Amino acid sequence: MKSDDSPALNRRRALFGLAAVGGVAAVGVGGLAEAAAWLRPDALTPADFADRFEQIAGRHDGFRRNHAKGLAATGTFTSTGAGAAVSRAAVFAPGTVPVVGRFSLSGGLPDQPDKTDTVRGLGLMFRLPDGEQWRTAMVNIPVFTDNTPQGFYDRMLASRPQPQTGKPDPQAMAAFLADHPETAAAMKIIKQNPPSAGFADSTYRGLNAFRATNAQGEATAIRWAAEPVQPVHTAEAPENNDKNRLFDGLIDTVSRGPVSWKLILTLAEPGDPTNDPTLPWPQNRPTIEAGTITIDAVHTEAPGNARDINFDPLVLPDGLAVSDDPLPAARSAVYARSFNRRAREPKSPSAVVVPGDAQ
Repeated sequence: MKSDDSPALNRRRALFGLAAVGGVAAVGVGGLAEAAAWLRPDALTPADFADRFEQIAGRHDGFRRNHAKGLAATGTFTSTGAGAAVSRAAVFAPGTVPVVGRFSLSGGLPDQPDKTDTVRGLGLMFRLPDGEQWRTAMVNIPVFTDNTPQGFYDRMLASRPQPQTGKPDPQAMAAFLADHPETAAAMKIIKQNPPSAGFADSTYRGLNAFRATNAQGEATAIRWAAEPVQPVHTAEAPENNDKNRLFDGLIDTVSRGPVSWKLILTLAEPGDPTNDPTLPWPQNRPTIEAGTITIDAVHTEAPGNARDINFDPLVLPDGLAVSDDPLPAARSAVYARSFNRRAREPKSPSAVVVPGDAQ
């Protein structure tokens, strides 16, 4: 299939995303999505999502509404050049570009204790030639739990811990799952794929489908994942009460040397779902090893590093574009609303501190 995305369109996406680094008034691409489609009186809005995150976790000024607990990182991406077969994006040309990253745990509590089964995130911003950027936010689960923004919003309420028990209301969750069999099926897949021991040996997946277009104008639906070069270890019960044990483990690992992941592109075949991240693609789909992501330093979140980056999934270089999946546009709009709120709030120290770093 042919792509209808122009280089200028994707470049504008990256430029709008640039405004969301350190700019208090910036809205990024998500702000445009909100203005264009999310302000109908009967629509679920980005403000609704931000409010619900605050309703569940409380308000924590200066922090993200989701994936609030995090650690900044820096490193490089070295391309093999093989990705150019499916995308003309500069990131896939042979060579090395700098990356800024952020490791995180899902949820709105910036000081939550690290638990093995909490979803782990890796956000990356690739700094490309000519001012382009590619931003992606990946997680360590094999499929996403929801296939619509409304489903995600309703699941948040159903899974809210109850004050009496600290756990979700089983009746509310049962009712939600009865109405959302796609989420029940996704949760079964996730349960069958237990997490690894830590951040460094996790596989992080983009989950959403995007459209890659090569130099010949040929378009292919792809998903991507970062697979660890480090040996993968089975998660075990913690031996101490260190509430930052996953982050402290990553800090210790990086202090002894860089950690790396292979960036793997998976190519769809006709009939593979591109609009539903709860559905995995068959394991026999062709893949491309596009390059190696290397993280050589981690940093306490502070002004000027990943703390101030909005990992907007619509900030894409020429050669990558959105598919018919409805979630990236919704994520973009919600990320923008979260960014705008926290950018105007006083900042509190991060719960995760790298020894020797200033906050």
